[in-house]
Amino acid sequence: MPTGSEPTVLIVDSDIEVQRALRQLMESVRLRVETYATTQAFIEGYDPSKAGCLILEVRMKGLSGIELFRRLRGEGNRLPVIFLTKHGDVPMAVELIREGAFHFLQKPYNDQQILDLTHAAIALDARIRRQETERLAIVARFESLSTREREVLEVIAAGMSSKAMARQFGVATKTVEFHRANVLKKVGVENVTELVCLLFRSGYQTRDCPSGKGRLFPQIR
Repeated sequence: MPTGSEPTVLIVDSDIEVQRALRQLMESVRLRVETYATTQAFIEGYDPSKAGCLILEVRMKGLSGIELFRRLRGEGNRLPVIFLTKHGDVPMAVELIREGAFHFLQKPYNDQQILDLTHAAIALDARIRRQETERLAIVARFESLSTREREVLEVIAAGMSSKAMARQFGVATKTVEFHRANVLKKVGVENVTELVCLLFRSGYQTRDCPSGKGRLFPQIR
C-alpha cells in the first residue's frame, strides 16, 4: 500500500466556518489539509494512497458521515476517522467506536484535544500502512510457490506428517520432503513453526474443507 509523501488531514464538513477554523489549526502545526463540503465531493476527490486521517461530520446532505464511514470500512479502507459533530449522543458514539471509528468529539471542540487526536490518528495510519506493506511482502513469498507446493503448504499448516501427506497425494515420502524443503527455502524460513507463523501474518485464514479437516486458503486483497 503506498504511503504518500506527507500525511494529510482530510476534513469533511458542510460548515465553511468549521472547515476554515480546522484548516488554520492544522496548518498552524504544519499539517497538510484538504477540505470537502460534501461526502460526494470527498468520494470524488479522495486518493486512498494518501496517508493521514479523516475528520468527519455526522450530519451531511446526501450521503451522511456515518454512511460514508461505513462505505469506507466496507471497501476495506482503514483510514482513521475522527467524528466531529454537534448532532451526536453517547449511544451513537459507542456504536461508531465499536465499528472502528478512531474517536468521537462533539462541537464545540477543544483545539489541543483535536490536535492530539489528529496526531495520534496519523500515527495509527502510519502503523497500519507499514504493516500492510510488510504483509504484502510476505504474500509475495507465498505467491512464488508452485501449485503443488501450495498444496503441501496447506497440509503442513494443518499439522499433517510427511507420511500422511505422501498417502494423501499418492507419492513417495521423499517427494513430499523434497517439496517441503522447497517451500521452506522459497519462503525464507528455517522450520515449519516459522512457516506457519508467517503464513498467518500474510492474512491466510482457516476454513473447513469437505473432509472436515481445517485447511488454509489465501485471503489476499
